[in-house]
Amino acid sequence: MSIWGWGQESRGLRQRALQRIIRSRFILAAAAFLTALVLISGASGWVSFLILVLLLLGVVALSASIPRIDASPTEPMNDPAIFRLSGQQLAAQLPDPLIIFDHEGTILYVNPAANGAFGPLARGGTLLLHFRAPEMQTLVQSVMADAQAGSIDYSERVPMERWYRATVLRLDQAGGPDRQYLLSFRDLTEAHRLERMRSDFIANASHELRTPLASLSGFIETLRGPARNDAVARDNFLEIMQKQAERMARLIDDLLSLSRIEMKAHIAVKDQVDLTTILNHVVDSLKPLAAGLDIAIERNIDSGPVMVLGDRDELTQVFQNLLENACKYGQSGKKVIVELKNNGEGIKATVQDFGPGIPEEHIPRLTERFYRVNIETSRAQKGTGLGLAIVKHILTRHRARLVVRSRVGEGSSFTVAFAPQKIKG
Repeated sequence: MSIWGWGQESRGLRQRALQRIIRSRFILAAAAFLTALVLISGASGWVSFLILVLLLLGVVALSASIPRIDASPTEPMNDPAIFRLSGQQLAAQLPDPLIIFDHEGTILYVNPAANGAFGPLARGGTLLLHFRAPEMQTLVQSVMADAQAGSIDYSERVPMERWYRATVLRLDQAGGPDRQYLLSFRDLTEAHRLERMRSDFIANASHELRTPLASLSGFIETLRGPARNDAVARDNFLEIMQKQAERMARLIDDLLSLSRIEMKAHIAVKDQVDLTTILNHVVDSLKPLAAGLDIAIERNIDSGPVMVLGDRDELTQVFQNLLENACKYGQSGKKVIVELKNNGEGIKATVQDFGPGIPEEHIPRLTERFYRVNIETSRAQKGTGLGLAIVKHILTRHRARLVVRSRVGEGSSFTVAFAPQKIKG
């Protein structure tokens, strides 16, 4: 029982006890009078016995008239508002789809969530005409046959793929000609998506680590065998082995970095940092890389500070990744522009290259783990396929978003868009 309900019942019991006392007031008054008379006169014998009997009768009358605390009240109490709600009102507020149908499979009730998930489901329509999947047909028919509740994992692929746990149970367990059944759905789409991401991540990480490990194992076996006394081959193999080991180290570093960022995803950033300073530092640190690739970095950054709430190291990692990618993959354009704008629409920092560009079909998947537009080019540039995934997770924590625009043959731009900032002075 809730605290509220206990308080209501206690007040009702006190009121009824007071009424019983009022109704027994004459017995109590008589007992009090006789007790006083005995005390004054010093009477004894049958008078004292009579007084004792009257007192006992009064106590018995009171105790019998007051109900026990744990007894169910016989008088109606003021019910809270929830008891005045109908089942249909409650079902309409549920976020999960819910359908009630009869023993012939005719739809009797559909809540708004079910209409939103599966399209208009008319009352009076046939349930099995709307859910044609064999597993759903089997579930409904088996429950209607033996009245035992059942559930399955069910997927809808139109207009988009969604997964549900569908459960069917009989509402009137006592039976009867007007049997009714409840079909409810619990959305498992997000759980399935996370499970698929986990499986893909393990598979991709295993593949990425297995390749250099196989290479290292092969070279070690060769060096211990046929190339044991071949100095030229030994130097060549050792150089390749060093590159493979460095590739594994980069991959492990990126995996650890991504793990650390995900662990801090729920922690809000509170420090004030200057994006102008961060971008200038990133450009200066990557000038040697750009010069080695014969690329000129142009800045379009105001001299004044542009303050945002953020983690300095994480934002530095974001722009280092974006600028390094622009230099490596857009080097054919010979130029990269770094721009920072602060206007009424928010703060936007853009890294733009003029390289080969990215085909449109690849853009939505760029931030997926281990996704590469061109695997060979990425490996040649020492990419791990995790850089933009790290960028996405950092920006999610900073309540910012990454906007990618690209046209084949014209280059690409990666824009970090921050919401309007409320910085305390």
